[in-house]
Amino acid sequence: MARADLLLNIVRAGARGDQMSFRTALEALVAEERSKQHHVLADQLAVHLTNNGNSVHAPYNSPSSNRQYADLFYEITPSKTLTDLVLSPEVRLACEEVIEEHHRADLLRSYNIEPRNRIMFSGPPGNGKTSLAEAIATELGIPFLSVRYESVITSYLGETAVKLARLFEQVRARHCVLFLDEFDVVGKERGDVHETGEIKRVVSSLLLQIDALPSYVVIVTATNHSELLDKAVWRRFQLRLKLAPPSESQIMEWFNNFEKRSSFKLNLSKDMYETLNKFSFSELEQFGLDIQRRYVLSKPNGNIDKIIRERIDQWDRKVQP
Repeated sequence: MARADLLLNIVRAGARGDQMSFRTALEALVAEERSKQHHVLADQLAVHLTNNGNSVHAPYNSPSSNRQYADLFYEITPSKTLTDLVLSPEVRLACEEVIEEHHRADLLRSYNIEPRNRIMFSGPPGNGKTSLAEAIATELGIPFLSVRYESVITSYLGETAVKLARLFEQVRARHCVLFLDEFDVVGKERGDVHETGEIKRVVSSLLLQIDALPSYVVIVTATNHSELLDKAVWRRFQLRLKLAPPSESQIMEWFNNFEKRSSFKLNLSKDMYETLNKFSFSELEQFGLDIQRRYVLSKPNGNIDKIIRERIDQWDRKVQP
């Protein structure tokens, strides 16, 4: 059964002839029905999202819809969870609170409050920004859409803004997590004298699109260069979290988790942990898999301690600044 408030909003907007409110409420209803896997009903409702007589949203499962929008984002079935990740207490709590807000959105809306849906992650590469965005989608049980910049960003005047508008128009009627990695590519400071007028128009268009997103679309952005972002972009995000490189205690926690999920004991010593303290989480993952791979191939006479020390020396040279 559709939410009563959405049905009432649609009827009220229709009675007043308020096309904007009608469209907003109908988009929310379409998104809700799709989240319940009621795709036939969602497609029938989406036909009435019209602009000058032409359907704005092609049916969700139709070949024409797939061809029209497949170039704008990758749709991924998320699998990572918050428990899979090693996070600081502050970051974990902040994400858990946002997830709770969306799970209990009906209660918030009964008080005329919407859940937060605009999140920004910043910090050095390899420290879990993409994984955390995916984990949020998993915890919410909704699709994870990752924007394809190679298709959205073009060299033609005005075309980038048009494609961004198409992208946001498509996701407005879906309950999903929309992920924009390397967000500084499209959210650059408009006062930068080295940037063209075109990128400034793109940023302005992007801000309008973000403002117009309904709360059931969770937009998560990630950047390695937060200093490049336009100040107005920062203000759009209700939650701004920095994901720092792992501390020594987080490295120990990560390897404990790695040993549990791989059933592979590393038995790292304290001096080894100290050597690894310059690694990112991504490098730790590759390091652990590297050791496991070499040990399996060296059986039955493999010496795990020797392999670990050899790999630490090799990886230490790799990550030297």
